[in-house]
Amino acid sequence: MLLELRLGPPGHGGFCVARHEGRVVFVRHGLPGELVRARVTEDRGKSFCRAEAVEVLEASPDRVPATCPVSGPGGAGCCDFSFATPEAQRALKAAVVTEQLRRLAEWETKVTVEPIPLGDNGNSETGGWRTRIRLVVDDEGRAGMHRYRSSDVITDLRCPQPMAGALDGIADSRWTPGAELVIAVDDDGLRHIVELAPPKSGRRSGGDRRSTTARRAATHGPRPERVIEGSGRAVQYVAGRRWEVSATGFWQPHRGAAQWYSDVVADWADASPGALAWDLYSGAGVFAARLAEQVGPEGSVLGVESSRSAVADGTAALRDLPQAELRAHRVERWLDDRILSAPPQVVVLDPPRAGAGKDVITALTAPLPARIVHIGCDPAAFARDLGLYRSAGYTPTHLRAFDAFPATHHVECLALLEPTP
Repeated sequence: MLLELRLGPPGHGGFCVARHEGRVVFVRHGLPGELVRARVTEDRGKSFCRAEAVEVLEASPDRVPATCPVSGPGGAGCCDFSFATPEAQRALKAAVVTEQLRRLAEWETKVTVEPIPLGDNGNSETGGWRTRIRLVVDDEGRAGMHRYRSSDVITDLRCPQPMAGALDGIADSRWTPGAELVIAVDDDGLRHIVELAPPKSGRRSGGDRRSTTARRAATHGPRPERVIEGSGRAVQYVAGRRWEVSATGFWQPHRGAAQWYSDVVADWADASPGALAWDLYSGAGVFAARLAEQVGPEGSVLGVESSRSAVADGTAALRDLPQAELRAHRVERWLDDRILSAPPQVVVLDPPRAGAGKDVITALTAPLPARIVHIGCDPAAFARDLGLYRSAGYTPTHLRAFDAFPATHHVECLALLEPTP
């Protein structure tokens, strides 16, 4: 079905909101104010449906030729806004964050989304910023990306996000059908390619929630790895410190992000010598390292992370900082044991995309830390968490948002929270 629609404001998820005969239509590949002809791609008979703009009848002045040939109508979900100027992309993201904060945190504030510069290494606005890529392999052994909201595999690897050379030779090779490829380019310029064995779960059978849950668990659970190129151990540097981490583990995909966030966290945390600080969801301890430098030998930093491999990598990187201790534990359970412990001066947390949630925020605010630095990569989850902090007696005193995923709808937000006067 084709609809002629005038597009309204951006929504959270990489689309613009339009209306047709009383129903909401979420339209991808368009910009606010444009008149488009849109094809309905999903309609389950509810109050909304999904569509994609296949023809632009009246273009926005912010529209430019798309920089990604893979993500247009019917394509992959990699680059939601590659057809908009960088300034317009950041304005769209700022509008979404502003609306989520107003609606979910009841906080009216002006949001500006900042680019992350790459110095002498180039301009991330034109691509080449992604150091971590995860590809799927189709039944014929070809690597590619999933079509948007589909299990179909698109084997066109011309997306501009990856660093130059990251995907060289990938399309010319054949891989294990059903496997996934993790490609990481580290700070020494070395490329690591690791093949993850196919998950032990069946293919999509459609509609069964339990089978979908089992399939996702199998996909994200431990899987045999085979190192194809490199060592599988990526070398990264932040604030002059060297990390060696698993190429398949988490690291900020934007090659300038880890340093950028680390500097902001260090500035806001401002931990006193001898103080106690917590780094929750600490990963390999990038923030814990900066906190440890601030509290000094007489202070203490406790980092908590559920991934044992990340904790091992972080412990090795921080071995010269005995005041920093990283523990392999689930944050929620670890916080349950902190009730009678000494209160931290500073808490830093970078939870998963779903956010920290009520139980975690209630527990970490109970000892009344002087400062909390909260990081979030999903505007809705970030706003919900800020609303919980406000209910717990904390006020956001600083907010910064970064365009850590250029040409996509994703944005990283950081907030400093302090007790409400």
